[in-house]
Amino acid sequence: MDGWILGLESTAHTLSYGAVLSNGQALPAATDTIRPTVGGIHPREAADHHRDVADNLLTKLLEQHELSLSNLGGVAFSQGPGMGPCLQVGAGIARALAAAHEVPLIGVNHCVAHIEIGRSECDCDDPVLLYVSGGNTQVITRLDGRYRVLGETLDIGIGNMLDKFARKFGHPFPGGPVIEQHARAHLDAHPNATLDGLELPYAVRGMDMAFSGLMTAAVALVQKGAPFDAVCWSLQEHAFAACVEVAERAMAHSGKHELLLGGGVACNQRLRDMCTIMAKEREGSSHAPPRIYCIDNGTMIAQLGWLELGAGRTTSLNESAVDPGLRTDATPIAW
Repeated sequence: MDGWILGLESTAHTLSYGAVLSNGQALPAATDTIRPTVGGIHPREAADHHRDVADNLLTKLLEQHELSLSNLGGVAFSQGPGMGPCLQVGAGIARALAAAHEVPLIGVNHCVAHIEIGRSECDCDDPVLLYVSGGNTQVITRLDGRYRVLGETLDIGIGNMLDKFARKFGHPFPGGPVIEQHARAHLDAHPNATLDGLELPYAVRGMDMAFSGLMTAAVALVQKGAPFDAVCWSLQEHAFAACVEVAERAMAHSGKHELLLGGGVACNQRLRDMCTIMAKEREGSSHAPPRIYCIDNGTMIAQLGWLELGAGRTTSLNESAVDPGLRTDATPIAW
């Protein structure tokens, strides 16, 4: 493969450019994230942010890794799923760069990109993926040339749930790290903490999950006088246990022994520890990529673009429309 691959990630709050060299070596991305001080992410405001920072961010990536667009080999972009206005910004930039430098355009599946960067960084062969992010919560594994969704959230993503809960009590986006910090404070103060009096609805629905009722109950618990730190801990324990249970069931059903974490919530150390304990008890292994590759990043898009291009797949302009509802299992896997 000639030239390096540029990857553009723009599904939600983050615009990120990443790069993968022709030999498959991944390079850290240049990233800028909109952080609203009030409320959640507004798609149009996020898209405006992406447009405002796009030029300077690309320059930063090129300078950081001493890359030149003159030996660009292809441009990959998130085609979906995600917020429509944000996806359109990334797709527009990618089309322009690919046309200007006469290189292939590769539209990729954001969810599959999380899987492939994790497999590459963790040297996994054929894992079950626990994909936990703001907009997605899915348990996925490969079967018959596609990544199949074995279980998923029936309402909101786990990251969205954590953000909403934190926002109810004055903590701006992102709420997940705030909740993790308060949960840790509760354990530091109560090393032998129990869930007595902190019980919440369990989020498992067969092979699926549901988090909105869990969040509502946690909010009510705080409003009734339960300490915020304690409820943060309980909320994590309940939500993560649901995810780990479904992931374990997926490993049992599929006969696979590797678990791979992906998505922004996979940065949480408690979730990582719970997955490690579960996998060890099953005589398997749990893997999580470096945190810079758990959050949305352009490198994972470049990595998947590199794989797609190596398998001979490119995207024509007529096929380059974004798809905000793109499913994980919609993308054929040819490598």
